[in-house]
Amino acid sequence: MIEKNPVLRFSNEVHAALDANKPVVALESTIISHGLPRPQNLQVAREVEAIVREAGATPATIAVIDGVVHIGLSDSELEAIANRDDIAKASNRDLAIAVATGKSAATTVAATAHLAVLAGISVFATGGLGGVHRGANESFDESADLTALSALDITVVCAGVKSILDVGATLERLETLAIGLVGYRTTNFPGFYLTDSGFTLEHRVDSAAEIAVIRAARVALQTNHAALIVANPVIKEMNRARHDEILASGLARAKKEGIIGKAVTPFLLEHFHATSEGESLRVNVDIIKSNSALAADIAVASAR
Repeated sequence: MIEKNPVLRFSNEVHAALDANKPVVALESTIISHGLPRPQNLQVAREVEAIVREAGATPATIAVIDGVVHIGLSDSELEAIANRDDIAKASNRDLAIAVATGKSAATTVAATAHLAVLAGISVFATGGLGGVHRGANESFDESADLTALSALDITVVCAGVKSILDVGATLERLETLAIGLVGYRTTNFPGFYLTDSGFTLEHRVDSAAEIAVIRAARVALQTNHAALIVANPVIKEMNRARHDEILASGLARAKKEGIIGKAVTPFLLEHFHATSEGESLRVNVDIIKSNSALAADIAVASAR
């Protein structure tokens, strides 16, 4: 029997899976509320959950609704996250405030990972990690994803870090924070929209079973105080020349309009979606589906 945490509300499906020690995959909700346009966001959320189920695991989409932390959402709750206009974007530092004030919020990587661990879930699928922003040596703009993952025992499947970031600096921070990092069937660190960010990975794995063995070794060696990142490149990347052109114009526009802090990422992603005529959106959807499938395979392999 899982121990019930009074601040968490489990869906019946997730509760039953955890109670029976069956594989569960945590899914973030920010991509639903802030990452994809309506009505595609709800359609993709449903498809992602279906992908996890088809692979033999239980999906646990995480969000805060009217001050209640939900570990696993019903279809009507998915609709609320996708369609309501009062859904904030919450990192881990915002969670207690949202709960105490009865607000609703979609959870970022940092918040989702924190709540997943609190709920007893150890595998998490997302799109791309946050990291060190360009110009951070002056702005000190660094995602809370990094510090959160430095203190959580969770395996995160992602398409590397968003290409709008300072990828090299982010990799340095991952090393400093002792966050494990492996490439899935690649030694090239992916850059979200791109299969290769230009940086090389030290470790490669070729199956979910290998990752399950690494997870077990981390526990035995007590190096599981920080997360394990599985970098899974998108199958069909965005056109590189177009990507670089859109990124440059987006960064210039953000600077001109004074966009700073956590507003930068959604601003640039929206700029990509609007300017690429749907190509970046296609890649974004492919990423979350592929990562969810791999995360489910890892959860199933680990459960064995």
